[in-house]
Amino acid sequence: MFRSFFILVLLASANGFQFMSKWKITPPADIEREAATKAKFGDKKLVVITGTSSGLGRKTAQALLRTGQYHVIGGVRDIDKMEAVAEIDGFDTTNFTPMHVELNSFDSVRNFCEEVKKFKLAKPIDRLVCNAGIYQPTLPYAKWSADGHEQTMQVNYLSHFLMVSELLNEMKDSPDPRVIMVGSVTGNDNTVGGGGVYPIADLKNLDGFKAGFKNPIAMADGYGFDGAKAYKDSKLCLMMMSNFLHAKYNKLTGISFSSIYPGCIAESPLFREKREWFRKYFPIFMKYITGGYVSEHEAGQRLFQVCHDPRCSKSGVYWSWNGGPREGRGIEALEKGGQISGGGGAGGGWDSIYENDQSAKVNNLELAMNLFKTSTDITEADWPDVSVVRSPCPTLNVIGAISKAMIEKEELKRMEQRPGFDAEGKPVTLPKAKKVKLVTQKVVGGVFRRTVGRVGRFLSRRLLGRIPDTALQGSFQEQEPAEKNPLLATTTDSTTTTTSSSTSRVVTTEDDTLNNGVNEVDNFMNNDAGLVEKEISEQIFTEYHNNSVEEKDGMKSDQELIEELMTNKKKEQQSSV
Repeated sequence: MFRSFFILVLLASANGFQFMSKWKITPPADIEREAATKAKFGDKKLVVITGTSSGLGRKTAQALLRTGQYHVIGGVRDIDKMEAVAEIDGFDTTNFTPMHVELNSFDSVRNFCEEVKKFKLAKPIDRLVCNAGIYQPTLPYAKWSADGHEQTMQVNYLSHFLMVSELLNEMKDSPDPRVIMVGSVTGNDNTVGGGGVYPIADLKNLDGFKAGFKNPIAMADGYGFDGAKAYKDSKLCLMMMSNFLHAKYNKLTGISFSSIYPGCIAESPLFREKREWFRKYFPIFMKYITGGYVSEHEAGQRLFQVCHDPRCSKSGVYWSWNGGPREGRGIEALEKGGQISGGGGAGGGWDSIYENDQSAKVNNLELAMNLFKTSTDITEADWPDVSVVRSPCPTLNVIGAISKAMIEKEELKRMEQRPGFDAEGKPVTLPKAKKVKLVTQKVVGGVFRRTVGRVGRFLSRRLLGRIPDTALQGSFQEQEPAEKNPLLATTTDSTTTTTSSSTSRVVTTEDDTLNNGVNEVDNFMNNDAGLVEKEISEQIFTEYHNNSVEEKDGMKSDQELIEELMTNKKKEQQSSV
């Protein structure tokens, strides 16, 4: 008896009485609710995964359902398409529940989370998989969400950030809760794919987020829009946040936070907004040249493994498969049909999973803290205040009180240091020499952009083809004028403002004169650039429109089947009215 008591005391000391967090007394009123929950779900685990109507999410949901051990809630923006996909793939619809969520809207995300809470009754969520994403690398300008944020960052990261905050409390009672973020090699700059191809994922000081990240601010760092960088930055944010939430919540809640890179799914609908030639040849390049190719099915099996494999309950991990990239793989790839190991490429199987290293940017805890705060401000997320179960020992209570006071004192010391800010808390402006350098680069770059660059863009349109219309459509807002960008409205120390009864006059300095000169050059070159290019195009080239329709034979494509099912369903609904 004494030995058992002694072991219990040792366990309590080692785990901080965390085992007591699962102790609860069920009120009589909840017994009926728990009985209804048991009848609805049985012993199945409950999984919430976004983006199950296509690509990685679709194959992952299919793998989870085939085990018979999960009930899957699929968050999608098109319920009709999801139902068609479920019919084609043979989903067990008794254990699959599609729910609408538009990740371009924070209100939609909140409504989705409320619907999940009502649906699950007393069942805790066992897995939350942040999978859905968009990729818009060819856009010449940003597209905006319903909330006025750049779409790629909101869909891929900010809406999932909000979703985790809303559902975190619903996971604490699960015996094995896991939050899984789908990352990317492109957000990890210690690899060839992430650090050797421009643009590089880099949040810098998060100036864009700190300023509110509202239209017209399109990038997290506050600088000019780049569609490919927006995607890479969003994946960097997901992986950083996975690490941060692990540090913040794992020991207090028992929830595991991890991220994964399942490999380059070169034939994924993620590339639906790329040009046709890219969609045709990119899979060949990835399969036989880099060895980084992986099919949708195999990538789905990998995400399924992180959901299902007991080994993947470990928190704070970036899961990958097959080791790092290797050079000189061309002949070997041809001999093996592209199925060789390396850098997330195909093959390797269940046991090729390993804990991958992340870059210094991903592991930057201080930047991650700022990312958490600014993301919370942007989304207005309400994170749960989780406290550890405290020991009733009076000695520990006294020591804890002393430690708390000392920690607060040291934290106040640290907060006195604010690199990059002045005494009033304002960002330090660029030195004059740096500004002159930037202005000079802009003027020189403008000349090249209007001469060599114009020819390059002209040839690019002829060789690469037009950007698909689907890539240019879908913005929920028009872009606001640059004057509304608060990052451009910073007043420098060398500028003085005099105010009259009705207007404000800014006294210009040498820096302002340089900027005005640059603006005059830009305005002059922008006046007729588009007209000149159009005139050259119309005089030298004629558009060739091939309206012939090739006869289709053989089996229908997957997309055709989905569209046919959706059309038939709408006809049935109309006829029944």
